Amino acid sequence: MENNKVFIIAEIGQAHDGSLGILHSYIDALATTGVDAIKFQTHIAEAESSIHEPFRVNFSYEDKTRYDYWHRMSFTPEQWKGIKEHCDEVGLEFMSSPFSQAAVDLLEELGVKRYKIGSGEVNNYLMLEKIARTGKPIILSSGMSSFAELDESVAFINGFGNDLSIMQCTTSYPTPPERLGLNVLSDLKSRYPNHKIGLSEHTSKIYSSIAAVALGAELLEFHAVFDKRMFGPDAKSSLTIDEIKELVEGVRFIEVANDNPIDKSDNSPYLGLKKIFEKSLAINKDIPEGHEITFDDLEAKKPAEKGIAASRFREVIGKQSTRALSQWDFINWEDIK
Repeated sequence: MENNKVFIIAEIGQAHDGSLGILHSYIDALATTGVDAIKFQTHIAEAESSIHEPFRVNFSYEDKTRYDYWHRMSFTPEQWKGIKEHCDEVGLEFMSSPFSQAAVDLLEELGVKRYKIGSGEVNNYLMLEKIARTGKPIILSSGMSSFAELDESVAFINGFGNDLSIMQCTTSYPTPPERLGLNVLSDLKSRYPNHKIGLSEHTSKIYSSIAAVALGAELLEFHAVFDKRMFGPDAKSSLTIDEIKELVEGVRFIEVANDNPIDKSDNSPYLGLKKIFEKSLAINKDIPEGHEITFDDLEAKKPAEKGIAASRFREVIGKQSTRALSQWDFINWEDIK
């Protein structure tokens, strides 16, 4: 986010299903899409969870508990190092959301550039302080937060002076359009004018992110998946690799449009076209000299400037012709009195 481009984050999240090989395949695939960053989730089961944690959605045929699932989703520090190196090699910024103090320590060892705070961690001030103490930029997702809660978290982080961005997010997988909350983007902009604003979304459609950019979003985040029929809690809420390519193209298109405002009071670029497409008044039947022109005698024909402008037709009605005119002749001021 060092320039004015929208910062686009593709999240793998749990799409790798605990497979290091699949995870690395995602890195290579997303490197072809034009996104700026690839985001993971760093789960250390013992530090963040317990056997009492319920499944958000009981999707798993493999894991007896959510705690078991986090175990299966974890990687060793050495494996994480390889993941980070792979991202660096293909030119994608490595990002990962931590869910524990221990995960922050691991990400610091890896040299993560910035932190993304998931919606469920907005009130985890213990972890927020640990992250804020690093001095690194923070992206805060607001999915489960009221404005009152968000105000407190923003004020807490601002107390440390970190660069902070805030994202509208709906914690619903997939998110239906009526719950997307694009209106919240303008609310966030007015409420937190000194912070960049973005959209973190789970609609499984490209429309929402493109619309958000048109409305001024400066960051985007969405989940990536090879196929929406794959196993996992986020697959149905994700975008495929081809959809992500199309989304990035659309975002960059809208960026150019937003960066080039049009002055609608100046139509000088269209003067040549106006002469071609605008019309002049003509007679739609033969009329003799002295004929009193009526509305039904008139037609408007291209091009402009061959006769009286069509916009001035009322000034012609009721006037008498100064000469005989043939059907489809243009009418000029000297032809009427």
